[in-house]
Amino acid sequence: MMAANMFRNFVNFTNKHRVIRGMISYGTLWPCGSLIEQTLIERRTFQTYDWMKCLRFGIFGFFFMGPTIYAWIRLAGIMWPRTDIKSSICKAVTEQAAYDPMAISSFLFFMTLMEGNSYKDARREVADKFLEAYKVGVIYWPCVQTVNFAFVPARNQVVFTSFFSMCWTTFLAYIKFLQMHPHVDVDHHEIDIHFLEP
Repeated sequence: MMAANMFRNFVNFTNKHRVIRGMISYGTLWPCGSLIEQTLIERRTFQTYDWMKCLRFGIFGFFFMGPTIYAWIRLAGIMWPRTDIKSSICKAVTEQAAYDPMAISSFLFFMTLMEGNSYKDARREVADKFLEAYKVGVIYWPCVQTVNFAFVPARNQVVFTSFFSMCWTTFLAYIKFLQMHPHVDVDHHEIDIHFLEP
């Protein structure tokens, strides 16, 4: 009974402060994206996961992605208050042109700094990897966000985005991994999952 009351109070709190809901979603799902990449691409197991890497993804997701995507969705709702397909496409295209370049650049820049690299290294990371990531995002995100803006209630749009952001994070983690290990041969056609393999 006490647990049920605590859960109900927590839900009421996040309904009142929706930015917190988004921050929790991103702070939880971005480390999951890192774990997926480590499992599928780096072939790590539970015993060899880079938990500090997951922590960095969680910090970035919680403190940067959660608040900024919340602010963008609020702004988009003010600019285009209707939820028809035309308005939703306008929101999605504007996001791709205005928000996503900033988000991708910030991810590459700040994650590189959090890895202990220099400011110069962080700038080089953005220069080397931004275009590659953006070319994928320009196809992926407009599709996701058109559905989001058209069919998902406003109170759940940040959470909806965070689930698809987990897939996107897996891709970004892969981009970062290739930057750090450029000579690793990744078999894209045969990725086996060995989650608990010793």
